[in-house]
Amino acid sequence: MDYALLVSSFMQRHAGQGWPRQRMLHECLRAAIRDGTLAAGTRLVATRTLAAELGMARNTVLYAYEQLACEGYAVSDRRGTVVAPVAAAIAAAGASAAANVAAPAAAHAATRAQAQQPAGEPHHSLSRRARNLREVGGPAHQMGAFVPGVPALDAFPAAHWRRLLDRVWRGLNPAQLNYGDPAGEEALRSAIADHLRASRGVLCGASQVFITDGTQSSLDLCARACADEGDTVWIEHPGYLGALAAFRGAGLKVEGIAVDEDGIAPTPQDWRQRPPRLIYTTPSHQYPVGGVLALERRLALIAGARAAGALIIEDDYDSEFRHDGPPLAAMQGLAPDAPVLYLGTFSKTMFPALRIGFLVAPQGLAEPLAAMRAQSAARGRVAEQLALAEFLRSGQFALHLRRMRRLYRQRRDVLVASLRQHLGAIAEVHGASAGMHLALRFADPALDDAAISARLAQEGIVAHALSMHATCERTQAWHGLMLGYAQIPADLMEGFVRRLAAVVHLAAYEAKLPEARPPRVATRKRAA
Repeated sequence: MDYALLVSSFMQRHAGQGWPRQRMLHECLRAAIRDGTLAAGTRLVATRTLAAELGMARNTVLYAYEQLACEGYAVSDRRGTVVAPVAAAIAAAGASAAANVAAPAAAHAATRAQAQQPAGEPHHSLSRRARNLREVGGPAHQMGAFVPGVPALDAFPAAHWRRLLDRVWRGLNPAQLNYGDPAGEEALRSAIADHLRASRGVLCGASQVFITDGTQSSLDLCARACADEGDTVWIEHPGYLGALAAFRGAGLKVEGIAVDEDGIAPTPQDWRQRPPRLIYTTPSHQYPVGGVLALERRLALIAGARAAGALIIEDDYDSEFRHDGPPLAAMQGLAPDAPVLYLGTFSKTMFPALRIGFLVAPQGLAEPLAAMRAQSAARGRVAEQLALAEFLRSGQFALHLRRMRRLYRQRRDVLVASLRQHLGAIAEVHGASAGMHLALRFADPALDDAAISARLAQEGIVAHALSMHATCERTQAWHGLMLGYAQIPADLMEGFVRRLAAVVHLAAYEAKLPEARPPRVATRKRAA
């Protein structure tokens, strides 16, 4: 064996790796063993001899030989180092693996053909579930007009929060730096339970509260803990695409249930023909169209779920911001031991980067869910959880909510007035009674809301198309735009609405709608 030629050739092929000489020699010898160039049973040349032949320090060769022995590529004895029978083992393992997958692969070929990879993609790809997921809006870090779901971050009392965190960190003992309770810190769970009982009518104790990383984490937990692959889950249509992603990712069969002005509206036929295991709903402010589920519908949904042996996932993501009257009581507390998994988040009431949400489980599910979380939950962020518990207990959270309600109500009022002034003949406002977004519903379905959304994006305005929130293949009656207003100061609101209206009127003019203004009028208004 000409080791000098072997090593020289290998170094030329891998010169761009920037490896030190020790690793280069080790990688070279390992590759030669794997491909059979150095056959099993070959006695490697003595370290002193090889070092002299290659012009290397002996320690470099010793390192390479020791690494090969540690990895099982070589065996050392008193007479030197011998190549282990690795190549044969690799070949045998490959043949065995090929035989094991041959039959399933043949049976699976037809299914895989439906989702063939584009040319140039690597052989290994995501699962069908992952490839089936759809993009949820734009990038999560978007801000500005009219991005939904992001609070007025400049209005958060960041200085007070920093002081609270500092105080908590100073008081932590060494034991609290260990892995925490998988259900979350007891102090925070207790504070959340007290807050929910007082403000949302939720019937729960601290043992039923589980801290998560946010709503998406809670949805993943619900889908995997409370349903088996192939089970049916109802989801609002149009609805929250994050929930759609969680349910598809868990292998559930998703059935879209149509939404009207008052929220989710399952029919008797839905209950008979596709009974659910889970029902996902946003009753306090339907996402994305903003309807509020009436009391009789809430009670009917609870009764239907009981009869079907189903669980309702109540996503109460922004119910703290009720602009027209007090917040409505949560579905969870409307009936004793209601079959409801109640979800909440502090991303809307405080700030998204906090990454703290919660799930309230029915009493009968609390213990088994705790056992499951003990095996799989992330444990940590003790300081943030304790600081949040103090923020709730001290009354600062309630004070912050009152300030935000006033701010959002003011911004909502200006937005609604401006939309009615500039687009009243073309579109109607829905879902403005709560939350941080509303829906602008086009009167004529000839208006392509997806195309309008794309045009607005070119203008620097984010306005998600309602049609893009479809959760099933059936047609839906909602076409328009989803407009978040939490981040837009009231004095800037009309300027953004005028820019939005100009794009909508241009699209209406191109569609030859009689209500449309000629483009020159829209341009003149925008310039003004």
